[in-house]
Amino acid sequence: MRRMDAVERRARLALRHSVVAGHRAGDVVEAARSMICLHGTDPVTVYLSARARVDGMTVSDLERALYVDRSLVKHLAMRRTLFVFPRAALPLAQAGASNRVADSERRRLIRDVETAGLHRNGALWLSTASEQVLELLSDGREFTSSQVRDAVPALEGSIAYGEGRPWGGRVPVGPRVMTTLSAAGRVLRASNDGGWTTSRPRWASTRSWLGEEIEPRSHAECLAGLVQRWLRVFGPGTAADIKWWLGSTVAAVHRALSDVHAVEVDLDGQTGYLLPDDLEVTGPVEPWAALLPPLDPTTMGWFERTWYLGPYKAQLFDTTGNAGSTVWWDGRIVGGWRQSDTGEVVLQLLEDIGSHAQQVIEGEAARLTEWLGGIRVLPRFPSPLWKT
Repeated sequence: MRRMDAVERRARLALRHSVVAGHRAGDVVEAARSMICLHGTDPVTVYLSARARVDGMTVSDLERALYVDRSLVKHLAMRRTLFVFPRAALPLAQAGASNRVADSERRRLIRDVETAGLHRNGALWLSTASEQVLELLSDGREFTSSQVRDAVPALEGSIAYGEGRPWGGRVPVGPRVMTTLSAAGRVLRASNDGGWTTSRPRWASTRSWLGEEIEPRSHAECLAGLVQRWLRVFGPGTAADIKWWLGSTVAAVHRALSDVHAVEVDLDGQTGYLLPDDLEVTGPVEPWAALLPPLDPTTMGWFERTWYLGPYKAQLFDTTGNAGSTVWWDGRIVGGWRQSDTGEVVLQLLEDIGSHAQQVIEGEAARLTEWLGGIRVLPRFPSPLWKT
């Protein structure tokens, strides 16, 4: 069995994640493709993740890809998470992950509106509301969530949650209908009403935004395709890693691993997987530094993270599993970063990395400070370290 230790895994990460000088992506689409997709839940993450992988990247480069060329598309997929995919990858994501999310969202919403007494026949209500939303968007116009709600009476109403609890309240059903439709690939987040640090999307039908529907493909084929791409970018990894990343089941992961003819490798006593044509030894990589944003796909790529995260999970991940901003040195996370009140990037190192590494990382911090140009980016999911 091929053995791969943590040092070699870190070298593969450096070369395949476009974070090392000389191996960076040529443009923002290539940057997203190199990671399968970029996280889109926190609006600033997409920009900072792309900036870390594309030399000289500007905000307008990404906005052009998202809103003019539409070569990158925001889409709800694995783990009910918003990602930015290269347009060509949408059929794979839709059949391999998004349809499963859409089915789950649909069943939960029907159950919740019936349980709350909001609609006796939840399935009929959801079908009617969805048809009305799609009719509204059919002429190619874009609408904010508020405009959609005002134009579609069926979206009125809210559901109570956490009754009797201090954090309880009511949640409107309209946004959940849009979530279901977006996971199903019927609508997309189109242009953004806010600046690049905020998320105020306008909704559009998929056909009007892309000029066509997302091509339907088989679930098994696309699940295997996603696993194949994951192994190429993040491999080697364990079945638990792939199951978490996909938001799928153990059985589905093992079927997909069989479909792509994955081979077992020894990860310091754990069983990992690689593609059969990807077993070559990766040699050492010169030490490198990177400052990655919260939820960056490199930080979030695996479920079992000790080989690159070390003992710092409590400082850098919140209680729901969202990663904060991270400082990387030579394939390991060695701390985090935040901004001062004046916008300067401030390092929060968690260990002594030596004077040379410190100097290199300080240079990265200075470059990021310059790129941000005084704009403060406040993370949607701040890590415990960021709050200190």
